[in-house]
Amino acid sequence: MTKIAVVYHSGYGHTAAQAAAVVRGAQKVAGAEVVLLTSEEAQKWELLADADAIIFGSPTYMGSASAQFKAFMDASSGVWYARGWKDKVAAGFTTSASQSGDKLSTLMQLTVFAAQHGMIWVGQDLLPGNNSSTGSVNDLNRLGSFLGAMAQANSDQGAEVAPIESDLLTAEHLGERVATITQRLRG
Repeated sequence: MTKIAVVYHSGYGHTAAQAAAVVRGAQKVAGAEVVLLTSEEAQKWELLADADAIIFGSPTYMGSASAQFKAFMDASSGVWYARGWKDKVAAGFTTSASQSGDKLSTLMQLTVFAAQHGMIWVGQDLLPGNNSSTGSVNDLNRLGSFLGAMAQANSDQGAEVAPIESDLLTAEHLGERVATITQRLRG
Protein backbone atom coordinates (compact mmCIF):
# COMPACT_ATOMS: atom_id res chain seq x y z
CA MET A 1 0.00 0.00 0.00
CA THR A 2 1.32 3.43 -1.00
CA LYS A 3 0.27 6.13 1.46
CA ILE A 4 -0.23 9.64 0.14
CA ALA A 5 -1.23 12.71 2.13
CA VAL A 6 -2.64 15.84 0.49
CA VAL A 7 -2.18 18.83 2.78
CA TYR A 8 -3.82 22.11 1.79
CA HIS A 9 -5.26 25.43 2.87
CA SER A 10 -8.18 26.98 1.04
CA GLY A 11 -9.47 30.45 1.74
CA TYR A 12 -12.48 30.52 -0.59
CA GLY A 13 -12.96 26.88 -1.58
CA HIS A 14 -11.08 26.98 -4.87
CA THR A 15 -7.92 25.31 -3.57
CA ALA A 16 -10.12 22.75 -1.78
CA ALA A 17 -11.62 21.82 -5.16
CA GLN A 18 -8.11 21.50 -6.57
CA ALA A 19 -7.07 19.35 -3.58
CA ALA A 20 -10.05 17.05 -4.16
CA ALA A 21 -8.95 16.66 -7.80
CA VAL A 22 -5.42 15.73 -6.68
CA VAL A 23 -6.95 13.08 -4.40
CA ARG A 24 -9.08 11.69 -7.25
CA GLY A 25 -5.99 11.36 -9.40
CA ALA A 26 -3.94 9.59 -6.73
CA GLN A 27 -6.83 7.21 -6.06
CA LYS A 28 -6.74 6.09 -9.70
CA VAL A 29 -3.54 4.18 -8.92
CA ALA A 30 -4.22 0.70 -7.55
CA GLY A 31 -2.80 0.29 -4.07
CA ALA A 32 -2.76 4.00 -3.27
CA GLU A 33 -4.27 5.04 0.05
CA VAL A 34 -4.92 8.79 0.13
CA VAL A 35 -5.76 11.07 3.04
CA LEU A 36 -6.89 14.70 2.62
CA LEU A 37 -5.92 17.07 5.43
CA THR A 38 -6.20 20.78 5.96
CA SER A 39 -2.97 22.47 6.95
CA GLU A 40 -4.38 22.78 10.47
CA GLU A 41 -5.29 19.07 10.72
CA ALA A 42 -1.88 18.07 9.38
CA GLN A 43 -0.16 19.70 12.36
CA LYS A 44 -0.96 16.47 14.17
CA TRP A 45 2.36 15.32 12.73
CA GLU A 46 1.69 11.63 13.33
CA LEU A 47 -0.88 11.81 10.51
CA LEU A 48 2.00 12.47 8.09
CA ALA A 49 4.62 10.19 9.65
CA ASP A 50 3.60 7.08 7.66
CA ALA A 51 2.97 8.89 4.38
CA ASP A 52 5.20 7.89 1.49
CA ALA A 53 4.31 11.12 -0.32
CA ILE A 54 2.97 14.51 0.75
CA ILE A 55 1.37 16.81 -1.81
CA PHE A 56 1.19 20.43 -0.64
CA GLY A 57 -1.48 22.90 -1.77
CA SER A 58 -2.03 26.56 -1.04
CA PRO A 59 -3.76 29.48 -2.66
CA THR A 60 -1.43 32.17 -3.91
CA TYR A 61 -2.02 35.36 -1.97
CA MET A 62 0.17 38.38 -2.70
CA GLY A 63 2.71 36.23 -4.58
CA SER A 64 3.22 33.49 -2.01
CA ALA A 65 1.55 30.75 0.00
CA SER A 66 -1.28 31.83 2.28
CA ALA A 67 -0.42 32.81 5.86
CA GLN A 68 -2.34 29.76 7.08
CA PHE A 69 -0.27 27.39 4.94
CA LYS A 70 2.91 29.23 5.86
CA ALA A 71 1.99 28.63 9.54
CA PHE A 72 1.93 24.89 8.77
CA MET A 73 5.32 25.19 7.07
CA ASP A 74 6.81 27.09 10.00
CA ALA A 75 5.33 24.69 12.55
CA SER A 76 7.05 21.75 10.81
CA SER A 77 10.46 22.77 12.15
CA GLY A 78 10.47 19.90 14.68
CA VAL A 79 9.83 17.40 11.89
CA TRP A 80 12.52 19.15 9.84
CA TYR A 81 15.08 18.90 12.63
CA ALA A 82 14.33 15.19 13.13
CA ARG A 83 14.46 14.64 9.30
CA GLY A 84 11.00 13.08 9.57
CA TRP A 85 10.10 13.61 5.90
CA LYS A 86 13.52 12.79 4.43
CA ASP A 87 13.17 10.86 1.15
CA LYS A 88 9.38 11.17 1.04
CA VAL A 89 7.98 12.21 -2.33
CA ALA A 90 6.60 15.75 -2.53
CA ALA A 91 4.63 17.81 -5.04
CA GLY A 92 2.52 20.96 -5.01
CA PHE A 93 -0.42 22.87 -6.39
CA THR A 94 -1.81 26.38 -6.13
CA THR A 95 -4.73 28.57 -7.18
CA SER A 96 -5.06 32.31 -7.69
CA ALA A 97 -7.56 34.67 -9.27
CA SER A 98 -5.24 35.94 -12.00
CA GLN A 99 -3.96 33.95 -14.95
CA SER A 100 -0.44 34.34 -13.61
CA GLY A 101 -1.06 35.69 -10.15
CA ASP A 102 2.58 34.88 -9.39
CA LYS A 103 1.61 31.23 -8.80
CA LEU A 104 5.11 30.14 -9.84
CA SER A 105 6.44 31.95 -6.79
CA THR A 106 4.20 29.85 -4.53
CA LEU A 107 5.24 26.61 -6.22
CA MET A 108 8.89 27.62 -5.81
CA GLN A 109 8.25 28.31 -2.14
CA LEU A 110 6.71 24.83 -1.73
CA THR A 111 9.62 23.25 -3.61
CA VAL A 112 12.20 24.92 -1.37
CA PHE A 113 10.18 23.86 1.68
CA ALA A 114 10.22 20.23 0.48
CA ALA A 115 13.95 20.43 -0.29
CA GLN A 116 14.65 21.71 3.21
CA HIS A 117 12.90 18.61 4.52
CA GLY A 118 15.03 16.38 2.26
CA MET A 119 12.04 15.37 0.14
CA ILE A 120 12.03 14.30 -3.52
CA TRP A 121 10.02 16.78 -5.66
CA VAL A 122 7.81 15.59 -8.50
CA GLY A 123 6.74 18.16 -11.08
CA GLN A 124 4.33 17.96 -13.99
CA ASP A 125 5.19 15.89 -17.04
CA LEU A 126 2.65 17.71 -19.23
CA LEU A 127 3.63 20.04 -22.01
CA PRO A 128 2.03 23.48 -21.75
CA GLY A 129 -1.46 23.68 -23.19
CA ASN A 130 -3.36 26.60 -24.68
CA ASN A 131 -0.21 28.09 -26.23
CA SER A 132 -0.87 27.75 -29.94
CA SER A 133 -3.56 28.66 -32.45
CA THR A 134 -4.98 25.15 -32.08
CA GLY A 135 -4.97 25.22 -28.26
CA SER A 136 -7.79 26.18 -25.93
CA VAL A 137 -8.57 26.78 -22.29
CA ASN A 138 -9.76 23.17 -22.22
CA ASP A 139 -6.18 21.88 -22.61
CA LEU A 140 -4.49 20.17 -19.70
CA ASN A 141 -1.80 22.37 -18.15
CA ARG A 142 -3.33 25.40 -19.87
CA LEU A 143 -1.39 27.70 -17.52
CA GLY A 144 1.91 26.11 -18.56
CA SER A 145 3.45 24.99 -15.27
CA PHE A 146 6.16 22.36 -14.98
CA LEU A 147 6.79 22.70 -11.23
CA GLY A 148 3.28 21.70 -10.10
CA ALA A 149 -0.41 22.11 -10.83
CA MET A 150 -1.80 25.62 -11.27
CA ALA A 151 -5.42 26.70 -11.32
CA GLN A 152 -7.20 30.01 -11.83
CA ALA A 153 -10.51 30.92 -10.19
CA ASN A 154 -12.35 34.21 -10.57
CA SER A 155 -12.08 36.46 -7.53
CA ASP A 156 -15.74 37.43 -7.61
CA GLN A 157 -16.97 33.83 -7.47
CA GLY A 158 -16.90 31.78 -4.29
CA ALA A 159 -16.59 28.06 -3.64
CA GLU A 160 -19.76 27.32 -5.59
CA VAL A 161 -17.75 27.98 -8.75
CA ALA A 162 -14.63 25.81 -8.86
CA PRO A 163 -11.67 26.42 -11.15
CA ILE A 164 -12.37 25.38 -14.73
CA GLU A 165 -12.42 21.68 -15.54
CA SER A 166 -9.08 21.64 -17.37
CA ASP A 167 -7.34 23.04 -14.28
CA LEU A 168 -8.96 20.38 -12.10
CA LEU A 169 -8.00 17.66 -14.58
CA THR A 170 -4.43 18.98 -14.50
CA ALA A 171 -4.45 18.65 -10.70
CA GLU A 172 -5.91 15.16 -11.05
CA HIS A 173 -3.07 14.26 -13.41
CA LEU A 174 -0.53 15.48 -10.85
CA GLY A 175 -2.10 13.29 -8.14
CA GLU A 176 -1.96 10.24 -10.39
CA ARG A 177 1.64 11.00 -11.38
CA VAL A 178 2.76 11.33 -7.75
CA ALA A 179 1.06 8.06 -6.77
CA THR A 180 2.62 6.24 -9.73
CA ILE A 181 6.12 7.58 -9.09
CA THR A 182 5.85 6.93 -5.35
CA GLN A 183 4.93 3.30 -6.00
CA ARG A 184 7.83 2.98 -8.44
CA LEU A 185 10.29 4.42 -5.89
CA ARG A 186 8.96 2.21 -3.09
CA GLY A 187 8.97 -0.91 -5.28
